[in-house]
Amino acid sequence: MPETYDFIVVGGGSAGCVLAARLSEDPDARVLLLEAGGRDWNPLYAMPAGFAKMTKGIGSWGYHTVPQKHLGDRVLRFTQAKVMGGGSSVNAQIYTRGHPLDYDEWRQMGCDGWSYADVLPYFRKSEHNDTFDNEFHGQGGPLGVSQPSAPLPICEAYFKAAGELGIPHNKDLTSDKPDGVGYYQLTQRLARRSSTSKAFIDPVRYRQNLTVREKVQVAKLLIEGGRVKGVVLKGGETIRAKAEVVLTSGAFGSPKLLMLSGIGPADHLREVGVDVLQDQPEIGSNLQDHLDLFTICECTGDHTYDKYAEPYWSLLAGIEYFFNKTGPVASSLFETGGFWYADPDARSPDIQFHLGLGSGIEAGVEKMTNPGVTLNSAYLRPRSRGTIRLASSNPGDAPLIDPNYWEDPHDRDMSIKGLKLAQEIMAQPALKEFVMRPVLPSADMKSDQEYFDFAVANAKTDHHPAGTVRMGAEDSAPLDIRLRLRGIEGLRVADASVMPRLVSSNTNAPTIMIAEKCADMIKEDNGLST
Repeated sequence: MPETYDFIVVGGGSAGCVLAARLSEDPDARVLLLEAGGRDWNPLYAMPAGFAKMTKGIGSWGYHTVPQKHLGDRVLRFTQAKVMGGGSSVNAQIYTRGHPLDYDEWRQMGCDGWSYADVLPYFRKSEHNDTFDNEFHGQGGPLGVSQPSAPLPICEAYFKAAGELGIPHNKDLTSDKPDGVGYYQLTQRLARRSSTSKAFIDPVRYRQNLTVREKVQVAKLLIEGGRVKGVVLKGGETIRAKAEVVLTSGAFGSPKLLMLSGIGPADHLREVGVDVLQDQPEIGSNLQDHLDLFTICECTGDHTYDKYAEPYWSLLAGIEYFFNKTGPVASSLFETGGFWYADPDARSPDIQFHLGLGSGIEAGVEKMTNPGVTLNSAYLRPRSRGTIRLASSNPGDAPLIDPNYWEDPHDRDMSIKGLKLAQEIMAQPALKEFVMRPVLPSADMKSDQEYFDFAVANAKTDHHPAGTVRMGAEDSAPLDIRLRLRGIEGLRVADASVMPRLVSSNTNAPTIMIAEKCADMIKEDNGLST
């Protein structure tokens, strides 16, 4: 007989680890967490600076977009985590939540119970903040949230340079007013990455009612009589669920699994040879992401961490971190940034900055010969919408990822304005001691066409995909506002795919919040202790 659990959580990422840990708080609930990747054993996962290796392939599915027709048919690399902890194990550990108006807009779109006032308690519930304990931040939660432990003097100069343009310094970019520049808080505890795997699962891994299985891929959902009954693994093993199956496989993985199970756009499913169980036209649609542009400058000296890419310096940095938990290895490399305006009439900041303490940190970005510094800029509220589709009926095939970047010219115009603002910041007098000259884009680039060509050649994803199995009050939305899939009983989705609109920041903290809130809804609906 197939093994049976009360709850099966599919995907051990930022959301799945939270959900499995919270559901198994009730000792009478048998919970199974399934993850296609392996354990986060590699020491690089724990080291904050290990992020530089993550975008280059460690713990990743190795995905790429389809050719982007509004970016000269470029194919962009897309690092999607394949490891316990998911994105929280491979990201730059930046803890931002978005603007309060993001969530108030969700409520205005019909998602009652998802306003800023509604979700703030769930952000606070997760946190163990090393600096703040107030109406916006909590202490005592599983997730370490910390101030940077290894900032450099160039960061303070960046704040002053932004101030010379009228952009204020903000001591808490995660408050209800994130406008300005400052240090990001990071998902770290004692100078180690605080992934959801480390924070939520490792402390409870040996609960008798919690089973965690790695390196197992779900091929499809087992659905009988309009109700999900369990999952079928790649290889044929069946596992049954008495109460619910919850998909937490991310904005790519969750719609992919639904479509492999026959739930999605009927015409598309037929094209790839999947039997249609339920026509859900919006599944895999509404894909949104933040596209990133950057400026790289050559420094006047060793003001960033570039030299630590060399073996000798890398060894010294490793020794310092091993004994003291300080130095370059304790840096997430993108722990400084902020939020400001490309459109001065925008309802809240529409550009996000990430100051990279080096060059060539991320895959596909040029590494300088001499020390360099990078300032990334991303337009936060794109109007373009893309899709996730199946390449075939084979669960082992990567999905077809089409963010459809810059389909709306407004996104292109705002992105380039953000890039120009980043250039202005790096050219201010406060940074003259640290910055010798701009390299990318070059100082002589002036025309709109030149900016467009540079952007097309160099744009990259910020790895913030969302919206592909959105929630909503209207019947056309795949999920209701309690994250239940319409038309199939016992099935929910709880990850970034449920966002009706992408938040104005990094997405890891909002995804954790979604899982926290979903756990409470599941407990309420199934009579579990909270």
